[in-house]
Amino acid sequence: MMKRPAFTLGVEEEYLLVNKETRDLVSEPPADLLPRMSDAIGTQVSPEFLQSQVEIGTGICETPADVRADLKRLRGAVCDVAAEYGYAPIAASTHPFAKWSEQHHTEKARYDQIAKDLAGTVRRLLICGMHIHCGIEDDDLRIDLMNQVSYFLPHILALSASSPYWQGEDTGMASYRLTVFDALPRTGVPDSFDSWPEYQRVVSRLVEVGAIEDASKIWWDIRPSVRWPTLEARVADVCTRIEDAVALAALYQCLLSMLFTLREKNQRWRVYPRILIEENRWRAQRYGVTRDMADFGQGKMVSFGDLSDELVGLLKEEAQQLGCTEELLHVATIARRGTSSQAQRVAYDEARANGLDHDAALKAVVDHLIDETARGIGTPSP
Repeated sequence: MMKRPAFTLGVEEEYLLVNKETRDLVSEPPADLLPRMSDAIGTQVSPEFLQSQVEIGTGICETPADVRADLKRLRGAVCDVAAEYGYAPIAASTHPFAKWSEQHHTEKARYDQIAKDLAGTVRRLLICGMHIHCGIEDDDLRIDLMNQVSYFLPHILALSASSPYWQGEDTGMASYRLTVFDALPRTGVPDSFDSWPEYQRVVSRLVEVGAIEDASKIWWDIRPSVRWPTLEARVADVCTRIEDAVALAALYQCLLSMLFTLREKNQRWRVYPRILIEENRWRAQRYGVTRDMADFGQGKMVSFGDLSDELVGLLKEEAQQLGCTEELLHVATIARRGTSSQAQRVAYDEARANGLDHDAALKAVVDHLIDETARGIGTPSP
C-alpha cells in the first residue's frame, strides 16, 4: 500500500504596491525597498515581473493554522516596510484604475527574456495571484491527483475572486485576472496524463524543440511544482482577507486528502473532459460565487451556495483528521458573504452614494483594499 503523502502546505501571494497619497501604483519603487523587506523576512519575499509587485511565500506548513500565522507575519512585515515609504500593499488581483502601459518590468534575466518572448501579451500582465502548494512526494501520485482535483479548480477560483476592475472600468467579471493571463501560452486547465513519465515526455518535447527552457514556463491552473515535490494550484486570485486565503488552503488540502482516501478504497473521482471544467471556470470568472455552477455528476446547474455546503460536507471527515475543520467551514462563509470582488463593488457604490465622482470612488476602493489587506495582522493603522 502506498504511503500517505505529507499534504504539507505552502502559499505564495502576490501584492500590488500603491502610493497611499495618490492610491495609484508605485511603478518605480526605490531601489532599497525590496532589500529592506528582505532584511525583515529574508528569502520569503521576492520581486515579481512588474516593479509595482512583490511576492511572499510561506514556509512549509503542516496545517492551515500554520499558514495563517505565517501569512500574518509576512503581510505585516510588507505593510510595515512599505509604510516607511508612504506605500501600502493591496492583496487584489487587479488594481481598480492603474494603467498597465505605465508599468515597468523588473530588470532580471528571466523577466527580460519573458518580456522579449511574450511581447505585448506580457506587458498587460498587471495581475496578481495566489499559488497553493500541497506536498505529495510520489511523482505518479502527484499526476493522478492532479487529473482528479482539476474538477474543483473553478470552485477555488470562484471563492477567491478579487479582480472586478481593470484600468478604471468595472469589467462585469468577478475575476478579470484570468482574462489577461489566458493570453499567454501554456495556460488554463491542463490535459490529463496517464503517468509521471507521460507528463515528462510532453515537457521534454517542448524543451527539445526549443519552445521552452524548462517546465517553469508551463503556467497551467495546476501543475507539478518545478522546485518542490508539491502539486501547485495556480488558479486562484489573491485573497484580500487572510482568513479567505487560509480557507482555500484548507479546502485544497482536504480535497487532495479525500482523493487519496478514495484511492485507498480502490475508488477515484471521475476525470471530466477539459471542456466541461473550462465551462465552470468561465462561470467562476464571470460570476464568482453569485450564480450557479454546473454539477456534472447531477447533470444540472446548482447554486454556488449549495455546492459549497455539499463540498464542506464531503470533506468534513478529512478536515477533522487534518485539524482544519474551522478553516474549512469558512468556505461556506465566503460563499454566503461574498468575495473581495463583491466587497470592492460595495465600496465603490457607497462612495458614489456619498457624492464622490467615478475617479474618487475608485480611490475609495483602493482605501478599502489597503484596510482589508492589513486586517488581522496586528499592524496598527498609519
